[in-house]
Amino acid sequence: MQVCSIVGARPQFVKAAVVSRKLRTIGDEILVHTGQHYDEELSDVFFDELAIPDPDYNLGVRSGPHGEQTANMIAAIEPVVENHDPDVLLLYGDTNSTLAGAIVGSKCDVTVAHVEAGLRSDNRDMPEEINRILTDHAADCCFAPSKRAVANLAAEGVTEDVYWTGDVMYDAILEARDRAIENATILDDLGIDPGEFVLATVHREGNTDVRSNLAAILDGFADAPHPVVFPAHPRTVDRLEEYGLRERAEREFELLEPLGYLDFVRLLDAAERVATDSGGVQKEAFFVETPCVTLRNETEWTETVDSGWNVLVGPNADRIRTALTADRDPDSNVQPYGDGLASRRIVSALAQRVDDVDPETDVEPELSPVT
Repeated sequence: MQVCSIVGARPQFVKAAVVSRKLRTIGDEILVHTGQHYDEELSDVFFDELAIPDPDYNLGVRSGPHGEQTANMIAAIEPVVENHDPDVLLLYGDTNSTLAGAIVGSKCDVTVAHVEAGLRSDNRDMPEEINRILTDHAADCCFAPSKRAVANLAAEGVTEDVYWTGDVMYDAILEARDRAIENATILDDLGIDPGEFVLATVHREGNTDVRSNLAAILDGFADAPHPVVFPAHPRTVDRLEEYGLRERAEREFELLEPLGYLDFVRLLDAAERVATDSGGVQKEAFFVETPCVTLRNETEWTETVDSGWNVLVGPNADRIRTALTADRDPDSNVQPYGDGLASRRIVSALAQRVDDVDPETDVEPELSPVT
């Protein structure tokens, strides 16, 4: 079995790390990095820390308007697929890299497989929502992280070759948490103690590219009951500078450059709570049982809200203040995203699909397609 995996952004590096290790035990992988995240802090360090093999291709597409960036990725991915003629084109998540891979794969004689299929925020103003929907409908094989994701696909008529595998991010966080506790020095470096700080991340365009929203988020953070540790995405730093807010952010918060994965996991695990607009961080917080305040009005990870671990506040200063101080009584026994074996199930299902099944990795009966 030969698989061409497409990655381009930090969350995809994390997911691919656990799947690629399993995949390479039974097949061949061509790893393609689109270059969507090209800063060393957002790219190279993740490959190093997660022991991901160096990409076979780095397409170097970099930033740009959504349409231009996606088109450049399509043009760069297509000759790779044509040259190698893989059995499977494996896609992760909801970035422009994901959509570009889906479009290329749908035009070629290759099985398109989507990891994290079926997630919906029901907000079509989010570029990620459009990417998810289009990718799921172009895919030949959908790997859903939760039963709700399976139901979302069924509601849209996607019922063929849908698997409920659990979430590969759970696999990844289980591997990374112990390593981070043992090896990461970030708490000592910053002089902070577990449970005595709030971790914050802000990167979505709806928050960073609207000055009033970004200012409201800073206002909410300013009244947090603990110091705010704020690793800032490059775009966020640019907007803080553009809006005249950077000096305030540096004065009132611990403004940091982007962190490596193990340092970030250590902070996430040790934080009293996290405030974020990232889908991936919401879920990672849930996995390590850190209460989450989501700086959006909707989420694709609805199970985290239903269980009490997450609250949606949007870019509203008053709601942020309240959520950062309110008592929580979350359900610590809920496991909507599986048991940490999603990567094994994904690889097994792919092997079965292309008639290249190893008895050691054959998919369990209950993990055959749900339809």
